[in-house]
Amino acid sequence: MTVPSGFDLTIGSLAKRTGVKVQTIRYYETIGLLPSPDRTEGNQRRYNDRAAGTLRFIRHARDLGFEIDQIRGLLSLAAHPDRPCADADAIASHHLKQVEQRIAILQALRGELKRMVRQCSGGRVATCRVIEVLADHAHCQTEHRRAASGGMAR
Repeated sequence: MTVPSGFDLTIGSLAKRTGVKVQTIRYYETIGLLPSPDRTEGNQRRYNDRAAGTLRFIRHARDLGFEIDQIRGLLSLAAHPDRPCADADAIASHHLKQVEQRIAILQALRGELKRMVRQCSGGRVATCRVIEVLADHAHCQTEHRRAASGGMAR
């Protein structure tokens, strides 16, 4: 098989150019997130600049915490530039809501941890507030239990 002109990136050079590990590139191909590349007669993968752009898109979305299915949807939308962006906005808005829920849980957890540390007398483990709170959730003085039960699994 002859590789078309412009397909001059090996998987290693693609990895260096995009900052994505070779194993991750292969995984994205396996799950269909990144199209399978053309191959040389020696069966080496060859990529073009478009593949590099798609991989940078995926990496940036992953850095922002988007899930694979959300990225798949966003890539599908990106392939149709004349479509309205309401679907992309809906995906991003849903993700933002999830992030805000996680932040609320983390803030509540931070507060509880600060209280545990502050209340620790520095004595013996038998009277350690940290151990006491961790052993019995009823000692918690924060809403992190409510925040966690508000739809976010831990």
